[in-house]
Amino acid sequence: MLMNALWFAVGLLVLIVGAEVMVRGGAAVAARLGISPIVIGLTVVSIGTSAPELAVGVVSAADGSGALAVGNIAGTNVVNILLILGLSALLVPLALEMRTIRFELPMMAVAALLFWALAADGHLSRLDGAVLVAAAVGYTAAVMWSARRESLAIAAEFASEFAPEPASATTHGKRRTVTHVAMTIGGIIIVVIGADWLVDGAVGMARQFGVSDALIGLTVVAIGTSAPELVTTVMTTLRGDRDIAIGNLIGSSIYNILLILGVTCLVPANGLALPDSLVRVDIPVMVVVALMCIPIFLSGRRVSRGEGGLMVAAYVAYLVFVLTTQS
Repeated sequence: MLMNALWFAVGLLVLIVGAEVMVRGGAAVAARLGISPIVIGLTVVSIGTSAPELAVGVVSAADGSGALAVGNIAGTNVVNILLILGLSALLVPLALEMRTIRFELPMMAVAALLFWALAADGHLSRLDGAVLVAAAVGYTAAVMWSARRESLAIAAEFASEFAPEPASATTHGKRRTVTHVAMTIGGIIIVVIGADWLVDGAVGMARQFGVSDALIGLTVVAIGTSAPELVTTVMTTLRGDRDIAIGNLIGSSIYNILLILGVTCLVPANGLALPDSLVRVDIPVMVVVALMCIPIFLSGRRVSRGEGGLMVAAYVAYLVFVLTTQS
């Protein structure tokens, strides 16, 4: 058991480091290719912070542990909304940008409902995966289109976060670009290695404790792969600069379903078979959490400390329920 726990912990650490290196390198390369900072923030960074979930999903599906992959997606989205957003609002009341309310919020609800509809028969096929990936492409195109219409203030905020540093000379600039490309590729390799170790450790722990892969994915793996988002959101909250972090958190939740789950479904020839508990309990809970955000976010365009506290309490209650009923 100790060896499995060690593989899991080391894999998680490697996964987080690799994702951070990949996001930094990818964002810098995109910036030097002339992609606008706001598009980088809403797409490259959102996808990059979902890299741990993608790596875990692909490795799990290839190893025949599809329930772990799907459980990780459902569990991560619940963690993102209830625990991370709730904790952020509990620290400091959370004001929301109009673009989050008008665009990301409805898209998150639509993505969650689509996930539920496709998974209702207890199986996610390659066709389902293709539908999700196509939706991810459509969402990305919509993000890029809407980014052009954002206010100068929002564009300036993204520019301060994601604009490239000016190069003092052409040679120096080329050298930095090569470094950033190497960071992106190296980060991807590190993420894949970390995911392999993490999945091996997680599956080993599940077997030793006699619990399902889905339960491990919903709890330990979901919380672990959400660590980058948790740290980023809490730190930006304490600094008072979190509009971008919140938008990326919602965007990451959307990409988790549309892109990450879609690609994961394309890996095994026979698709992913889902256990009853995921179909009847955990995926519907994820949908309810996504829909619950609509009245909370619309009430004064903010999440109060009280609402944040209730969200954190709801996650703790959900975690207790899952551990007591599915173990």
